[in-house]
Amino acid sequence: MSATDPTIDPKTKSWVESANGGSDFPLQNLPLGIFSEAKGLRRPGVAIGDYILDLPAIAEAGLLDGEWLEDLAQPVLNAFLSRGHAAQGELRARLHELLSDERFRDDVEPQLIGQSEVHMHVPCVIGDYSDFYVGIHHATNIGKQFRPDNPLLPNYKYVPIGYHGRASSVRATGEPVIRPNGQRKALDAEAPEYGPSRRLDYELELGLWIGRGNELGQPIPIAEAAGHIAGYCLLNDWSARDLQAWEYQPLGPFLAKNFLTSVSPWVVSAQALAPFRKAMPGRPAGDPQPLPYLDDPADRAAGALAIQLEVTLTTEKMRAAGLAPHILSRGSADAAMYWSAAQIVTHHSANGCNLQPGDLIGTGTLSTDSGDGLGSLMEISNGGKTPLSLASGETRSFLEDGDEIVMRAWCEGDGAVRIGFGECAGRVVTSGV
Repeated sequence: MSATDPTIDPKTKSWVESANGGSDFPLQNLPLGIFSEAKGLRRPGVAIGDYILDLPAIAEAGLLDGEWLEDLAQPVLNAFLSRGHAAQGELRARLHELLSDERFRDDVEPQLIGQSEVHMHVPCVIGDYSDFYVGIHHATNIGKQFRPDNPLLPNYKYVPIGYHGRASSVRATGEPVIRPNGQRKALDAEAPEYGPSRRLDYELELGLWIGRGNELGQPIPIAEAAGHIAGYCLLNDWSARDLQAWEYQPLGPFLAKNFLTSVSPWVVSAQALAPFRKAMPGRPAGDPQPLPYLDDPADRAAGALAIQLEVTLTTEKMRAAGLAPHILSRGSADAAMYWSAAQIVTHHSANGCNLQPGDLIGTGTLSTDSGDGLGSLMEISNGGKTPLSLASGETRSFLEDGDEIVMRAWCEGDGAVRIGFGECAGRVVTSGV
C-alpha cells in the first residue's frame, strides 16, 4: 500500500464523533465483520467508532457499487474476500468517503447500529484452520521445560512449523470455554485416567484470514503471498496442557486443542495496517538464512507488523470485589515472530496445498523475550512451578472455572492514527460431565 493512500491519512476525520477519540475503530481502520441483531439475520458490517455500518442496507440504498450487492448479501465474507485486495481497496475507499463527507451523513447515519446492540459472529465459513509455531521465544520457553539443553529442535530455524487444527470449533469472542475432558496421566501414575483438564491454558496468537486462494498443485510464491491475506484478527488457541502432554506423541495435539479456538470478530485489512509495517528482525549470527522459496526482499523490508498485544485475567472473586483485571502479558507481534505472515502462507502452499477463501491460519503463541510479554500461563507459571499472585489473594498456575481471559491488540505510531482489533474474550465454565 502506498503511503499516500487517502484512507490512512491521519488528518481525515469522520462525522461519526466516537470514531475520532482514540477508538479501536477510527476512519483509518474500517474492518469488516458479520453481525446480527436480536432475531435478525447475519449480515456484513463495518466498524466505525462505537457503531457498525450495515453494508447490505447502504448497498440497497444505492450507495455502493451494484457489483458488490450479491457478495454483501451473504451472511459470511468468503465471497467478497475472494475478490482480493483490489476489491477490498475499492470498498474501503467508498466507505471512507461515505463516513467522512458530510454530504452523505443524512443517508448513511440511519444505517448505523450500536455495537452494544448486536451479536458478532465468525466472519467466514472456515473450510480449514491451520496453526503455526512461529513465536521463537515461546518455542524456546516451552522447549526449555522439556529439553533444557536443546530447547529448539533442529528444523525450527529452517521450516515454519505448523499443524492442522479443527475448523468446526472456531468461535467468535465471548463464547464460553467449556472445560474439556480427556485422558491425562500423572508422571508417577502407571496408567492414564479420564476427566476434565486440570491444566487449562490460553495461547495469544494472531489469525490470518485467507482472501484469494490458489489451485491445487500451484504453490503461492513468496512475492505474492501477502496478496492472499485478506486481513488479520486476534486468536486464542485454548490448550489443555495435561491432555496434550499425554497424547501429543507421535502425531501432535488432538483433544488438547480441538475443543475451542476463539477469534476477535473483525477482519483488519492489510490496507489499514500499512502504516505499521516494518522490517523483519535480523536473524542472529549463526542462524541459517531462509531457503530461497521463503526469501523475498520486500518481505524482509516490510514483512513484520508492529502490533501491540495485551492479555488480562479476571476471576469470579476479582469481579465480585470490583478489582481491576490482572495484566498477564504486554508485548508486540514483530518482536515475537521468527517467520513472517507471508512466509507462513507460502510454506503452507509450498507442496501444492490449496488455500481457500475464508481459511484461517494461526501464527502460534506470540511471546517476547521479556517476562512481561509471555503469551501463555505455561510460560508465566513455568509449567505450574511458580504460580502468579493476584490482587484478590488468589494464585493461578492454570485457569480455573470462572476465570476470564481478554486479549486486545492495537497499532500506533508517529504520523498514523491508532487502530485496534477489538477484543477476543472467553470465560471458563465447568464441563458438567
